[in-house]
Amino acid sequence: MQNRELREQMVATCRRMNESGINQGTAGNLSVRTESGFLITPSSMPYDTMTAEDIVEMDFDGTYVGRRPSSEWRFHRDILKARDDINVVLHCHSVYATTLACHHKTIPSFHYMTGVAGGTTIRCSRYATFGTQALSDAALEALEGRLACLLGQHGQISLGKTLDAALWLAVEVETLSRMYVQALALGEPPVLPDEEMERVIAQMK
Repeated sequence: MQNRELREQMVATCRRMNESGINQGTAGNLSVRTESGFLITPSSMPYDTMTAEDIVEMDFDGTYVGRRPSSEWRFHRDILKARDDINVVLHCHSVYATTLACHHKTIPSFHYMTGVAGGTTIRCSRYATFGTQALSDAALEALEGRLACLLGQHGQISLGKTLDAALWLAVEVETLSRMYVQALALGEPPVLPDEEMERVIAQMK
């Protein structure tokens, strides 16, 4: 079996998604670029029973070897194809990020840490049916110049060069989402100006 170590790392990351609370049940999926295509989690399989052998090998033309891939394979494929700056795509239905996504709310720079996603906002995409090319197109649009986005009435996507980086960012997006939901209870919070966010993002880099 090719890429066994990488497959095992993917399974471990999936289990950490559940342990961190950003994922529940069989929701969410994960992909990693390889030399010949990408590896992706299978469809409808609980992470606690998943093994390295269950990870699906896919080509960018949509063909695959092994189990049926995640129903969201299209946006994984299209993001990896469009973004040579990242190697990992992580998708989950974390509660607070999804709460904002249900209201189609973009996260503004109410807190300087919004800059971890690479810009002054974490955008929310338009809604599209799961597993469709329309959803992939919407995700690509929301991720332009960003490392994370919310998916309208769906969940979140976080990107990274490594599995650890993508998981860290997904947890940060969920933390920011929770803070924003709580801040909104007091009214719309003030937003940091773009010039300050430019300084913050430069400092983060």
